[in-house]
Amino acid sequence: MPASPRRSVRGSTTGRPIMAVLDLLGRRWSLRVLWELRDAPLTFRALQAACDDISPSVLQQRLKDLRQGALVDHDGEGYALTASARALMPTLLALNTWAEDWAKGRT
Repeated sequence: MPASPRRSVRGSTTGRPIMAVLDLLGRRWSLRVLWELRDAPLTFRALQAACDDISPSVLQQRLKDLRQGALVDHDGEGYALTASARALMPTLLALNTWAEDWAKGRT
């Protein structure tokens, strides 16, 4: 079942939007797929290669989940972030900056 607000998700029966999005983003390879699409659309094969040769079946499932969550879509050039996912990207970039600082012991 796709993660969406107002529905129970793994770890939460409340259906709160934050729990639904954390469930979706926390799925194996979800964040990596979004991260690799941050600059430009990619074909399935290019995305697979960018994700360290993720298995085709796992990538297909993750793309399905992210499409159902309205974060990824397919256009003539390949898979791309939706406007909603692009709005999420500054938050992910800030989290990446925090993680880099954390890894260096600066947080």
